[in-house]
Amino acid sequence: MRRKHALALVLGLAVFAVGAAPADLRELLDRLPSASQAALRRNLDQWEAWTPAQRDAFRQRAAQWDLLPRAERDRRREQYHAWQALPAAERSQIQLVATHYAAMPPDVRAAWRAQFDALDRSEQRGWLLGPSLGADYARLQPLLAQAPEDQREPLLRVLQAMSSQQRQELGVLAQRTPPDARDTLRRELLAVSPAERSDWLWRRLQR
Repeated sequence: MRRKHALALVLGLAVFAVGAAPADLRELLDRLPSASQAALRRNLDQWEAWTPAQRDAFRQRAAQWDLLPRAERDRRREQYHAWQALPAAERSQIQLVATHYAAMPPDVRAAWRAQFDALDRSEQRGWLLGPSLGADYARLQPLLAQAPEDQREPLLRVLQAMSSQQRQELGVLAQRTPPDARDTLRRELLAVSPAERSDWLWRRLQR
């Protein structure tokens, strides 16, 4: 599956970076999984709708991207994917905060930035999960840190749907649970229905 997604990425980059003929690339779509086909079709449609000036501008941005150090490119990709995964309400909340932050005096912004830079790297990355989960990340980190790839997105959706009180209780459970038992805790959390979640947490805390 990863190889197919890598092929989709290569094809998409070919359109944007070197101006490969979209008609030629469309012939290769059938080789890709449906999700990758849809993403590539959107990219092709967007490319064909752009003016020559817009395409040249994109190539320049792509060239600038290639000049960035690998670590910086990885950091920006991580931030982009984290942003895409956030609920719409939290994106709006962050945009409002960003506007407020930009309007602050430079010395105040610098002080805020210094506070963030002083955080542990793990805690900094936790804030990529958004304002709700970011605030609870320190408690939930034992549960999230080693989550298998196929569990991570469902787990984040469940956590985002939980109340702050429920996440606090889950954080207590995560801290109590030995590393070799955390997978069982994650699976139980994913399996329990929203209506039964509070009772499940209470029973778990009583053990």
